[in-house]
Amino acid sequence: MSPPLTSRNPDLARLVQDGYELAILHNHLVVSGVPYVNSKGEVRLGTLVSDMSSISGDVTASPIQQHVAMWAGEYPCDSNGKPLEHMRHVTADQPIGPGLTVNHSFSKKPSTGYRDYHHKMTTYVDMIERHARMLDPNVTARTHRFVESDDPQSPFHYPDTASGRVGITNVMRKLELARVGIFGVGGTGSYVLDLVAKTPVREIAIFDGDTFLQHNAFRAPGAPSAEQLRELPKKVDYLAGIYSRMHRGIVPHAFAIAEDTISKIGALDFAFICMDPGTPKRLLVEYLEANNVPFVDVGMGIELIEDGLTGLVRVTTSTPDQRDHVRNSRRISFKDGGKDNIYAKNIQIADLNALNAALAVIRWKKHFGFYRTDPKLEHHANYAVSGNVITNEDKT
Repeated sequence: MSPPLTSRNPDLARLVQDGYELAILHNHLVVSGVPYVNSKGEVRLGTLVSDMSSISGDVTASPIQQHVAMWAGEYPCDSNGKPLEHMRHVTADQPIGPGLTVNHSFSKKPSTGYRDYHHKMTTYVDMIERHARMLDPNVTARTHRFVESDDPQSPFHYPDTASGRVGITNVMRKLELARVGIFGVGGTGSYVLDLVAKTPVREIAIFDGDTFLQHNAFRAPGAPSAEQLRELPKKVDYLAGIYSRMHRGIVPHAFAIAEDTISKIGALDFAFICMDPGTPKRLLVEYLEANNVPFVDVGMGIELIEDGLTGLVRVTTSTPDQRDHVRNSRRISFKDGGKDNIYAKNIQIADLNALNAALAVIRWKKHFGFYRTDPKLEHHANYAVSGNVITNEDKT
């Protein structure tokens, strides 16, 4: 594990050196033990919270635009018990994550903005604490009690400030699954990995026995160098090398699904099937059904008509509560080839791969409540390229 953020950023290090009870929880900067006065004129201790959106990688930047701070506790008052209205922003309970709910937010911005997080947090602490010190000169937020600031349990190497800055950290926690599997990381599967790697899934297991070849570079996210292509890496190893820079739980499995490998899959909370039709897909679907694993299967049927392309992009969902449509309606093809197989030409286009992946990941997020949705959730959807239309079928 890399050193704590506090040792790599002077502004955070100064907060620790000054003696503040500093922690980084749920991608937020937290200062506990801040003395304040409540409406009864009593001195109490509250918690000052700031999002960590002004950070790039693991290096903090000036939070000039992020001047709002949050507060857990009663609303702070002056020494006479009068609320500090000059800094009030919003009063409403907002859960940030387990064990951390804020009750109020403040908005007080210097004319030139805050220089760094030390400037921001100490300015707010001073505005609140000064009134408590009028009643008790001995109180201080600078207790020199240190709290570890990095979350060693986080699946990320650095905080998810994208969620923190817009207040959806608690919603994102719905995706804190133990293990998700992605089967096939060619065109669509590689984009699925790109999107899932940006969620707090503990482990993302990727399965594919193929080599990452030159044509794969033109239908996968990113841009491999010629040198990388010459090394002929396995798809899973190449992609794990990229996304492990961000997510700690990318685990590659360089084998194809077959009778002698199906037992190696292990337990899953969800699966994305991004494989070509055939016997291996049938084996995988049967395995997932037998183990009550919900899954999404994706596919594209793209054809060349004269001098242009047309076709469908498909997302089929199967859950323990609804499975029959997969076979009864023949939503998923298990054919190994032949003239009736719409996938035989296997035309892959990067933008449609990305769209197929995005639709699959959105459906996954709906399944776990990240997105609000129609109670009669569709289990099969087709996007028609020519008409730019999505049709939804097999509703609950």
